[in-house]
Amino acid sequence: MDWFTASEYWMSRLVFQRALAVLYLVAFLTAALQFRALIGERGMLPVPRFVERMPFKHAPSLFQLRYSDRFFAACAWTGCAVSAALVAGLDSRVPLWAGMLLWLVPWVLYLSIVNVGQTWYGFGWESLLLEVGFLAVFLGNDEVDPPVVVLFLLRWILFRVEFGAGLIKMRGDECWRKLTCLDHHHETQPMPGPLSWFFHHLPRPLHRVEVAANHVTQLVVPFLLFTPQPVATAAASLMILTQLWLVLSGNFSWLNWITIVLALSAVEFPADPPSLPATPLWYEALVLTVAALLVGLSYHPVRNMLSRRQVMNRSFDPLHLVNTYGAFGSVSRVRYEVVVEGTDDDVPREDSDWREYEFKGKPGDPRHWPRQFAPYHLRLDWMMWFAALSPAYAGSWFGTMVERLLENDRDTLKLLRRSPFPPDAPPRYIRARLFRYRYTTWRELRETGACWERTYVREYLPPTRLAGVAQRS
Repeated sequence: MDWFTASEYWMSRLVFQRALAVLYLVAFLTAALQFRALIGERGMLPVPRFVERMPFKHAPSLFQLRYSDRFFAACAWTGCAVSAALVAGLDSRVPLWAGMLLWLVPWVLYLSIVNVGQTWYGFGWESLLLEVGFLAVFLGNDEVDPPVVVLFLLRWILFRVEFGAGLIKMRGDECWRKLTCLDHHHETQPMPGPLSWFFHHLPRPLHRVEVAANHVTQLVVPFLLFTPQPVATAAASLMILTQLWLVLSGNFSWLNWITIVLALSAVEFPADPPSLPATPLWYEALVLTVAALLVGLSYHPVRNMLSRRQVMNRSFDPLHLVNTYGAFGSVSRVRYEVVVEGTDDDVPREDSDWREYEFKGKPGDPRHWPRQFAPYHLRLDWMMWFAALSPAYAGSWFGTMVERLLENDRDTLKLLRRSPFPPDAPPRYIRARLFRYRYTTWRELRETGACWERTYVREYLPPTRLAGVAQRS
């Protein structure tokens, strides 16, 4: 090891890069399969309409220069192809400069998607993937040992992810301080997983232990990342175990997985490093310049963490180079779900034949057991959770979604698990109703086979039809 590199981390770099490439692949695949209904030319929040009012400097993107659904699809599938090549290790089979350019491609493409994705891409893990992906460009390949400063910056991101999340909990909902949040969280989280029902029914004393352990992992352990080995490896390993516990308890897209990937970069794997030539001067100068830029940009996240008015998941620059993170500063005590139904009756009445649309991930049919989707991100399902919290979250897109369902729009129906209407016979009317959901007890599960019990709360959207469509006589 010289002053610039750390050869003992060459295996850590290899594991980190391949795992990050897998997450890039998942992110691009999610974009490619969902964009038409969400942000396409006929999407709920079309990109062309967005870029008309958003200056390039505020949201730099390839799609500011030109947009079509075909061009977006080409970018998304190109991102998939490049990510797959990186998973296969292509960056290690080309010169250093070419490997860096190869890592730059998915970053530019995904930045372009996020910056026009609007509400659908407003999640913290989008910025986290971009921030980590940008650093990966400068981590090098098999021609050089891993740069110390880049490894340090990766730990700095991990520190901000964990410590920021810990602070937002302690400053937010009092249930985190009382150690009672997990009495509710597994039931009310955005998208439960197949084991969430069982996590919810763990003994309450164990929930207290879970919360206390989480506070230790997020508020104490992050400082150990900057200590000598093997303490740093032990700290990172503890974070990995905590994140795997969260993976089992719910569907949080790739938030947990990218945190695990970050932690892997701090683990010193027992392996003999290869003997590599001296690091090129141009590479050292470039890495140090970028590091100085990122350290300077860290001022805003640090100031945010120290503020009593700390905010979660915010980017401080349009390139998402350095961001602030956090999750579940408050925890809902009651779960609400918006249930969307349609009927082909000429006149909608309460006793009409209302048929329910089933979503892939969000709770609907009380007997349908949740599936595991993470790290794949079901964007519409997540936003439906927010819509149930308040109609304000759905004001920009919910009406358009209803229109597309009334048209039996193929791209929109692909986002659902099941439509109750055949492709050639769309519903006449659609309505939405708000229900309160709760997990069934062990006894109720045995007797009914249902994991949820739901109770009608109120009307969310009255029966609605397409404008200009006359009633049948």
